[in-house]
Amino acid sequence: MNQIKHIHILGICGTFMGGIAAIAKQAGYRVTGCDANVYPPMSTQLEAQGIDLIAGFGVEQLELNPDIYVIGNVVTRGNPLMEAILDRNLPYVSGPQWLAETLLRDKWVLAVAGTHGKTTTSSMLAWILEHAGLNPGFLIGGVPENFGISARITDLPFFVIEADEYDTAFFDKRSKFVHYRPRTAILNNLEFDHADIFADLAAIETQFHHLVRTVPGNGLIVANGREESLARVLQRGCWTPVETFGSPAASGWHINDDNLVTLDGVAQGTLHWELLGEHNRMNALAALAAARHAGVPVALGLEALGQFKNVKRRMEVKGVAGGITVYDDFAHHPTAIDTTLAGLRHKVGSARILAVLEPRSNTMKLGVMKAALPGSLKDADRVFCYAGNLGWDAAAALAPLGDQAVVSDNLDALIAAITAEARPGDHVLVMSNGGFGGIHGKLLNKLQP
Repeated sequence: MNQIKHIHILGICGTFMGGIAAIAKQAGYRVTGCDANVYPPMSTQLEAQGIDLIAGFGVEQLELNPDIYVIGNVVTRGNPLMEAILDRNLPYVSGPQWLAETLLRDKWVLAVAGTHGKTTTSSMLAWILEHAGLNPGFLIGGVPENFGISARITDLPFFVIEADEYDTAFFDKRSKFVHYRPRTAILNNLEFDHADIFADLAAIETQFHHLVRTVPGNGLIVANGREESLARVLQRGCWTPVETFGSPAASGWHINDDNLVTLDGVAQGTLHWELLGEHNRMNALAALAAARHAGVPVALGLEALGQFKNVKRRMEVKGVAGGITVYDDFAHHPTAIDTTLAGLRHKVGSARILAVLEPRSNTMKLGVMKAALPGSLKDADRVFCYAGNLGWDAAAALAPLGDQAVVSDNLDALIAAITAEARPGDHVLVMSNGGFGGIHGKLLNKLQP
């Protein structure tokens, strides 16, 4: 065990850094931390684990005298505590680097990378390993319903991590995932996103190739065979066996319309589960392939997925009021919006879908994806878009939808418009990567007959 025993985490209430805090505490470290806003649910989870939290980044925190400061990527130059750490030449490290060097060094890391589906696929993979008795550790950017927690560490070798391509810290602009040194790596998909840090798709492909360079020759890369971008990444150089899923070729992993899973044309078993959408079928193939590399037979993996309960905020039913079902989903990129709506359409048939959208991610706020929005919403009967704090004209972007779309920068007005439109039998799908002003509860209250 590393001799550093007290860590102080700057930016502790984010999902990733909060997860690091939790597993560091489980591993025997003294953990303290601070954030601009110490807020639930993360603050509640951390305090329940005996982690002391401080609101703000005041320089008086230097008096804690930790062995090292662990820095989250929300921290920037100009942050008063960070400036004091730099001025005094105190030891600091990024969250991903500390995690990798301290807690993951001797683990069999299974990393799940991709623009979409990281949280769900990581949760599936962790659950398959758990079901197989392998007791994995994990750090996931959501709460898998099968576990009820987002992070844990165990004494066994396997560790599943949601491998984010976002940058590591203000002093390390590489993607987080280059630190993890996985033995098993899933490349789930790759599209342009994070326009605030990447100039174009090629820049993201370069980061993915940095990840590919770290996977050992006796490891495995599980890659989406439908993605030209991932093919380009692997063509730059690959020193590891690759298994593809969903590719047009007969080889690799496939799943048919009856959920029969095949590997290189050989039937492996049938997937029986409740999840919706082609994207989740692809996520399942990736998880099965990665788990097989860790020694889990496919039949056992399929059995586990039959008991998979998904992740909070992934087509999660928040309630039914007046015969109207309200869902919460994390979708915020046009591709995710499209696949989420397609999955719900498959489930509800001809029933009406009211799509409620908050373009909240940095990429969406910049308007980079606005031209793709109307097409991504094609499976909705009505569209309601919250335009607060946007730097572009959402009404103009959604104009191709005509009267089908309602845009408002006033949340109360938007809620009123939704409740006026909704009728028994409708499905209201709320999509945002934030809290969206508690819109789910407000809608359910107003929809009560």
